[in-house]
Amino acid sequence: MMDFDCHLEKLDQEGLTRRRRVVESPQTTALVINGKSYLAFCSNDYLGLANHPKLVSAAQRGAAVYGVGSTSSHLICGHSTPHQLLEDALAAFVRLPKALYFSTGYMAALGSIPALVGRGDTIFSDSLNHACLIDGIRLSRAEVQTYPHLDMAALEEALAQCKSKNKMVISDAVFSMDGEVAPIPDLLALCERYDAWLFLDDAHGFGVLGEDGRGTLSHFGVQSPRIIYMATLGKAAGVFGAFIAGDGKMIEWLLQRARSYIFTTAAPPMLATALTESLLLIEKESWRRARLQDLIDKLRKGLADLPWQLAPSTMPIQPIMVGDNRTVMQLAEALLARGIWVPAIRPPTVPQNTARLRISLSAEHTDKDVALLITALHELATQART
Repeated sequence: MMDFDCHLEKLDQEGLTRRRRVVESPQTTALVINGKSYLAFCSNDYLGLANHPKLVSAAQRGAAVYGVGSTSSHLICGHSTPHQLLEDALAAFVRLPKALYFSTGYMAALGSIPALVGRGDTIFSDSLNHACLIDGIRLSRAEVQTYPHLDMAALEEALAQCKSKNKMVISDAVFSMDGEVAPIPDLLALCERYDAWLFLDDAHGFGVLGEDGRGTLSHFGVQSPRIIYMATLGKAAGVFGAFIAGDGKMIEWLLQRARSYIFTTAAPPMLATALTESLLLIEKESWRRARLQDLIDKLRKGLADLPWQLAPSTMPIQPIMVGDNRTVMQLAEALLARGIWVPAIRPPTVPQNTARLRISLSAEHTDKDVALLITALHELATQART
C-alpha cells in the first residue's frame, strides 16, 4: 500500500503542498474567506460575468422550467431544449458549422481526442499544452511527438518525417500559465501542407479575443474544415461547461463516439440557459474587452521594473516568474497578508523551476485595485532586495 504520510511529507518539503481556501461569497473581484474580504486576482472570470444579474436570472428561469437536474445522459433523455439552443448559438457565435456541448473542458478533451485519433495515428503536441489535452492524448493510444513550445520549425520537421495516414496537431490557443497566444495561422498552414487535423483549445481566448469575443479563430481571421475548435464556458463566459465545434460530420462522429459525452449525465439545463444569455452579453458589451485591455496595459506598465520577470503576455493572464517554489509561496502569503489574493503556481502545473505568481485580471477590477497590487508587489520587491 502507498505510504501517504511519506508522500505528503515529501510534497510539503518540496513546497508543493496545495491547500483549498473556502470562499464564502459570490465570484467577484472581492472574495470572502473566513469572514475577511480579499482583493482577488486569481479568477478566470475575465469579463466579470460569473455573478452578472442577467445570468443569475437566466439560470433561475431555466430552473423554474426544467428543474435543477437533467437526470440522464444526452443520448438517453438528458438533452433538453436549452442544450440544443445553446449548441446552435455556440456554432453561430464561433462561425463554425456545428457544436457539441460537454460538461467540462476536461471531459471535452478526454472524449474528443481519443474519438478522432488512435493506434497507428500520430499526434503532435506542444510541450506546454494543458493537462486535459495531455491526458486526452494519452487515452488515444496514438503515437505522440511533443515539439518544443511554439517551435514551428521543429513541428514542421516532425510532420515532414511522419508516415502516419492520420495526423493531428494539438495546441492551446492561449496558454493558460503563460498568457501566450499560439501562432494559429502558422499552425494551420503546416496542417494544410502536411494533411493534418488542427485541434485548438481556446479556453482562455474565447470571449476575450476576436470580433465580439468570438475567440482566436476570429482574432486571426482563419477558417478551415480541418480545425477542431474547443473552448470552455466557465472562464470568460462566466458559467460552466465546454464545447467542441467544427465540421458537421466530425461533430456527429463525436456525438456517436466520445465516451465522456455518451456516458455521463448531461449538465443541468439551467446552465445552458445561463450560457445562452452569456453569449449575448459577450457579443454586445464590447466595453468589457476594452476595459480589460486598459487594465492589462496599466498593470504591465506598473510592474515593468520588478526584480522578477513579467512574462510577455498581452492577455489578462499576467505571470510573474519567480522560479523557486518556496519563494513564490512566501510572496503569495505576503500578498494575502495585505488583503490581496494572487495564486502561486508551482510544478507540476508548470515546468520545474518556473514557479510563478499568476495574476488574472477581470473587467470588473478598478484602476484602484490594480494600483494596490502594483504598490504591494513593489513593496515586496524592496524587501527582497534588502
